[in-house]
Amino acid sequence: MGLKVRALGWWIAGLSAAGVLAYFGYAQWLGPQITLEPVVQSTLVHTIVASGRVETAHRINLGAQITGTVRAVLVAEGQTVKRGQLLLEMDGSELQANLAQAAAAEQLAASNLRLLSELKQPLADQAVAQAQLNLRSAQRNAARAQELYAQGFYGAAATEEAQRALDLAQTQVTIAAHQHASVQAPGAETASVQAGLRQAQAASQTAQARLRYSRISAPVDGIVMARNVEAGDGVQPGKVLLVLSPQGAMQLVLQIDEKNLKWLQTGQSAWASADAFADQKFAARVAFINPAVDPQRGAIEVRLDVPVAVAQLRQDMTVSVDIEVARKAQALHIPLTALHDVNQAAPWVLVWREGRAQRQPVKLGMQSQGRAEVLNSLQAGALLVPVAQSAVHEGDRIRQARP
Repeated sequence: MGLKVRALGWWIAGLSAAGVLAYFGYAQWLGPQITLEPVVQSTLVHTIVASGRVETAHRINLGAQITGTVRAVLVAEGQTVKRGQLLLEMDGSELQANLAQAAAAEQLAASNLRLLSELKQPLADQAVAQAQLNLRSAQRNAARAQELYAQGFYGAAATEEAQRALDLAQTQVTIAAHQHASVQAPGAETASVQAGLRQAQAASQTAQARLRYSRISAPVDGIVMARNVEAGDGVQPGKVLLVLSPQGAMQLVLQIDEKNLKWLQTGQSAWASADAFADQKFAARVAFINPAVDPQRGAIEVRLDVPVAVAQLRQDMTVSVDIEVARKAQALHIPLTALHDVNQAAPWVLVWREGRAQRQPVKLGMQSQGRAEVLNSLQAGALLVPVAQSAVHEGDRIRQARP
């Protein structure tokens, strides 16, 4: 009885072992279980990812227009300033004295012009009138002398004296007329006095301008990026004293690999974020693509406008940018992790068909964010063997891993 029980146990154990061997043999025949990658049909967006820096459209270098000594610098680096705010003041005592002297000269020239119009011109009018009266009187005397001479009542000497008086009166009329013309516009004396006034006014304006040059104010709202001067320094024209970065329109400056040049166009939309505020995205737009490629880096400079002001942006901040260069609806696309020879002339994939891995050449379209568009051969839902499964070769049996 005991022998029969042991024999039955051995028989049952043998059957179990045979079953296990048969199960594992069948599983091995079916092939390994693998997590396969599906072919997806959806909107595919091609973006170019790059990093760059923030830059204002331009910077303003502020310097002195006159030679002098700095009295005070009223701002520090990094300070925000408003348009018209005083930034730097130079010693203007000598300039103020020059302005006072020019103002006095202008006042004197204006007085000369008033003297001309209020005194000399009326006197000239009177002189002309008096000379004309004298001339008429001399003419009457000369005519009477001629009559008396003809009647024998005047001698030749008296007649000649009357004629000389007439000649003198005519000369005085001529002189008075010239003097009158000189003090009337556009006479010589009037022109001279008016020119003197204009010259004095110009000198006064020059002195005022030079005094204004002693005070440097902000031409626009902005941030002081550099301060290259201190109180007491001597300065002269041409030296940059302050550098101002205007507030308002910002640009993002990127260096993008030249291989992406075919995708880039002005007007393309982008999303960006400053590395210091990575969770805060803001919109940008491609505004400029440099026509020249940097031969040292094999890159091309691209500038993007930021249409809406972003408060956290600062000059020279580092930013990350995604530029949308293409978009295709209902595109078939696969992960690059399932694509063999992606950079070769004939890329291919391993497709799971009827339990086996089958090699399938593919033609690729655009690539973006780890995925590639497939233009032929595949259908949505097809399953691909990842490249990482290097032990799987064409024709091998494989199974899809259960989720």
